[in-house]
Amino acid sequence: MYFTDKGIEELAERRGEETVTLGWLAEQLRDFVDLNPEFETPVERLATYLARSDEDDE
Repeated sequence: MYFTDKGIEELAERRGEETVTLGWLAEQLRDFVDLNPEFETPVERLATYLARSDEDDE
């Protein structure tokens, strides 16, 4: 188990029943990077991954 799995599991447990928009998620990521600029590159990579994750299906 990766260390990040704990955070992912907490997210699923606390917010698993909620419905969110991608716009809301994008705003949360922007806010996070504003508060934690050292994570700009990993957040950018995650956002790019999520944006392109369905390209293999085409």
